[in-house]
Amino acid sequence: MTIVTDATTKEKKKKEAIHPFNILFIVILFMAILTYFVPAGEYERLTNDAGQTIVVDGSYAQIDSNPAGFLTVFQAIHKGMVQSAPIIFFIFIVGGAFHVFRDTKAIEGAFASLSAKTKGKEMIMIPIVMIFFGIGGATIGMFEEAFPFVMIMVPLAMILGYDSMVGLAMVLIGVSAGFTAAFMNPFTVGVAQGLAELPLFSGMLPRVGFWLVYMAAAIIFVMLYANKVKKDPTKSIVYEVDQAREIDRNMMGMEKITKRQVAVLSVLGLTLVVLAYSVIQFGWYIGEISALFIIMALVMGLVYGMGFNKITKSFVKGCEEMATGALIVGLAYAAVVILQESFIIDTILYSISSLISTIPASLSAGAMFITQALLNIAVASGSGQAALSMPIMVPLSDLIGVSRQTAVLAFQMGDGITNMFSPTNGLLFAALAMAGIPILKWFKWVWPLILVQAVLSLIFVTVAHFFIWPV
Repeated sequence: MTIVTDATTKEKKKKEAIHPFNILFIVILFMAILTYFVPAGEYERLTNDAGQTIVVDGSYAQIDSNPAGFLTVFQAIHKGMVQSAPIIFFIFIVGGAFHVFRDTKAIEGAFASLSAKTKGKEMIMIPIVMIFFGIGGATIGMFEEAFPFVMIMVPLAMILGYDSMVGLAMVLIGVSAGFTAAFMNPFTVGVAQGLAELPLFSGMLPRVGFWLVYMAAAIIFVMLYANKVKKDPTKSIVYEVDQAREIDRNMMGMEKITKRQVAVLSVLGLTLVVLAYSVIQFGWYIGEISALFIIMALVMGLVYGMGFNKITKSFVKGCEEMATGALIVGLAYAAVVILQESFIIDTILYSISSLISTIPASLSAGAMFITQALLNIAVASGSGQAALSMPIMVPLSDLIGVSRQTAVLAFQMGDGITNMFSPTNGLLFAALAMAGIPILKWFKWVWPLILVQAVLSLIFVTVAHFFIWPV
């Protein structure tokens, strides 16, 4: 018989992590309160020849206030769910597809066969995987497309003797670093340079240099942590979380991979090739990628001999596991809905841009980076933020003596860096849910890297301002 004391109850409450729904609801309430203190305002917008909606500089005007009411706060949750429905159902489909893949035990079989070759060399996987995703983020604007791989890399990292944080970081930190310091991302660099009337992907050589430094910092950060966990698993920040996972840490000693599992891995490899090629060549996005993963799950199940009924049950089980992560996306969008419907996003942009215009030219480039980082919390879309801010930042940069190339660099760095902690980035929370990692543990672990990246970004923007693209 277990005696439950007050001390035991208090200890359980102390250890219990705050549910991400509660964190995001606090963010929603904060945004709602903000609408009572920030005046409503709007910029005029027009559609350019490329079909982009852009803000007209100098057109800002205050309008009648429209603060969020009591019912509005809760309606925003439903509206956020509706607006983010494509991403929510993408997460469900990915979860279902990769649950079918996991049920084939193909990853375990592959690593059982390769145990002799990988023993003592596991660390090399970290830079290889991170560079792969970093290149994807820097060239084709990969971000959401990388998230399905979290469900592969987390168990894989644990099999290799690391923890779930390393598995998540290889994907999330890798793609985010590449996206932030991109040299030819069409959704950030491309859109921003188009709006700034610069040649598409111009200034690539310095950007590649910035990307190399940025990626190196991210890889070193993850490898140092991975090495610490490898030496002493109890040093893992998610040690207790990982102990509860249903992953066999002794699977390196299991039987070698079967022919059916080889076929399953071949289907996975072919899927990834088709995904990469189609994103680059045909501009595939969530709809097409979702269809691809459904086909992948079906073919994998049949190849492995699961049968339609078993495939369906496995797929549904995967969807069930993704319910929290999928709904988190809708809650994050709800915060943005509050800002949109109260018409205070433009007011925030106007206030920040006005402040920058008063800062000395030597500090203005760094101030533009900070502005874009703050703005990304309200406008999570890279291309959307470019369309909103660049028509303001471009003429502003001309006035304060900052080159347009530097303004683009400040935009892309600011847009990317907050992706790792922004409370309105539903995809970040979805990835954490996929990995089964509590949000607060993620923030506690990643903040030193964010600080390093922020310093690097400020250095890059300042160096560009004075030495690479001086006015």
